[in-house]
Amino acid sequence: MRILYICHRFPYPPKRGGKIRPFNMIKYLSEQGHQVWVASLARSQQEFDECVGIATYCHRHTIGLVNNAIQWARMIMNLPTPTPSSLAYFYSKSLKKQINAWIEEENFDLIFVHCSSVAQYVDNVEHIPKILDYGDMDSQKWLTYRSFKPFPFSWGYWLEGSKMKYSEKSLAQKFDLTTCTTKAELETLNDYDTAIKTDWFPNGVDADYFQPNGTAYEPHSISFIGRMDYFPNQQCMLEFCRDTLPLIQEKIPDAKLYIVGADPSKKIRALENIKGVIVTGSVKDVRPFILKTAAMVAPLKIARGTQNKILEAMAMGVPVVSSSLAAGGIDAIPDQHFLTADNPSEYASKLINLMESKPFRTQYALAGRERMLSHHSWQKSMKKMESLVLGCVKKTNSN
Repeated sequence: MRILYICHRFPYPPKRGGKIRPFNMIKYLSEQGHQVWVASLARSQQEFDECVGIATYCHRHTIGLVNNAIQWARMIMNLPTPTPSSLAYFYSKSLKKQINAWIEEENFDLIFVHCSSVAQYVDNVEHIPKILDYGDMDSQKWLTYRSFKPFPFSWGYWLEGSKMKYSEKSLAQKFDLTTCTTKAELETLNDYDTAIKTDWFPNGVDADYFQPNGTAYEPHSISFIGRMDYFPNQQCMLEFCRDTLPLIQEKIPDAKLYIVGADPSKKIRALENIKGVIVTGSVKDVRPFILKTAAMVAPLKIARGTQNKILEAMAMGVPVVSSSLAAGGIDAIPDQHFLTADNPSEYASKLINLMESKPFRTQYALAGRERMLSHHSWQKSMKKMESLVLGCVKKTNSN
């Protein structure tokens, strides 16, 4: 098949959550003999220059280079309008022009869109079968943000979330199939009651790259992995260091917490003033930091979709203690493959057990990796995705 693939973040190199899922889709579809045209955005010259590596995995690609300051100005200008600011942020006139040209020149069998914010490029195309993969339901994330922001920002997030929810509903009716990342996201999508076919396929993890290496770990250490310019990561680490880490250090005075992730804010950097906290900033490879710790913690209070950091830690045989909210994106069973907690005392108790009891840690290390191999394999997930693609094209063409 000839497939036009549009996504909101250019999917190469696949170093962060918004790029990993689309990259694996494009790679798999190309490996199965489909020709894939990729269209997406870059926000800096450095990102633009890195994008060329996608050429190995697709037939053709085009990049809309945008200025971040201008995109933010577009967002602000959209505040008093019914159009979500997110759509303005991910809009490029040059990218739209190239997509239109491709649609006129190429005989595409399918248009596949990842993320509702870029569905605007093809929402009115009617003569080609179309799939919209929401990934996460962004409206729900913005609506959750309002509880963690002071007025008037809380009002702004409520407004954006409400506009996005309306947009997600209306966009669904313009596509032949809509998909998402988890069963929890599918429930939200089905609640929209658009009468459009819906389904889901999970994120995977590269279990060959993320695997145990047999080296010794620091028994009294835990880790958190994630971009530290991302508000949900900042919020959970500030709260964890304030409320939970002291409870752990009452029992284990030399306990360490490694906060590993790019672009830490001043508030995150300041956490290094707390005994036992190490803020690494950007690192070339997160694996050594995860593997050296007894457990990884993911105490997120704002979480939609799948947290790739959890999949990666479990694949490496490092036990995870997650919030119940973040656990909703993992196809695994709490207290069997990983642990969940919802308050400081629960986090402290479970993390202390993992740090102090080697058999307890080994139990979850083995169970977690096995679950990743059986339920979060990219190969299995992509097979399901391809079957949805083929079914959608066949059904649409038969109508």
